[in-house]
Amino acid sequence: MGTCERCRDGSVFQRAITMAFQPIINVIDKTTFAHEALVRGQDGASASDILSTVDDVNRFAFDQLCRITALEWAGRLKPPALLSINFMPNAVYDAYHCLLGTVAAAKRVDWPLSRIIFEVNEQEAVADLDRLLVVLKAYRAQGILTAIDDFGAAYSGLNLLADFQPDLLKLDLALIKGISLDKNRRAIIRHTVSMCDELGIKIIAEGVETADDSLALHDLGIPLQQGYLFARPQVEALPLPHFNA
Repeated sequence: MGTCERCRDGSVFQRAITMAFQPIINVIDKTTFAHEALVRGQDGASASDILSTVDDVNRFAFDQLCRITALEWAGRLKPPALLSINFMPNAVYDAYHCLLGTVAAAKRVDWPLSRIIFEVNEQEAVADLDRLLVVLKAYRAQGILTAIDDFGAAYSGLNLLADFQPDLLKLDLALIKGISLDKNRRAIIRHTVSMCDELGIKIIAEGVETADDSLALHDLGIPLQQGYLFARPQVEALPLPHFNA
């Protein structure tokens, strides 16, 4: 069996997975903007436990399996807005072939490609930036939205942003936590908001845990927020967000 087939059917990744879902909300109009699909083990394993078993041999297959599993659960649960799916920047080797499984799964569950966000995880060092840029542009050509996840956490950040402007940028929780009491963090995020406004990129703040931090983010011009303040991830279900937080 060739590499493409192994990646599409996920046969190299042996652990059984499922998905938990966490809403991303708009604190202004109190609506759900998207649900993020987060990998979990069918045996109750956490995301970190699952990710610890991903290596260079099974990374491609794991990425494809996660996409298909997320879409299958979206088909069952019918999230009301967008579906956000994480992918590893080094897990996609060919834009065309690696989209085949996604497109097929989306058609099978009747989920429009225009309602998918692919989040590229910034915490993994990008081995081939040029290839990643080709992949991201291919997603956009298909109508799929793109996001940089965990912005400010580690590797790619501004280098990736200089060459490709995604639809969305998710601020890392390390920048968010305690922002209501930290003028330095507020200054950094204020300028990030200004930069993204100029580039036409929406910002999502993730890891929001307190009402004070949520209000501070709103005052900085970030109404799209995600975190335990609103809802914890729920396995194979759509948790109801707490809009009165």
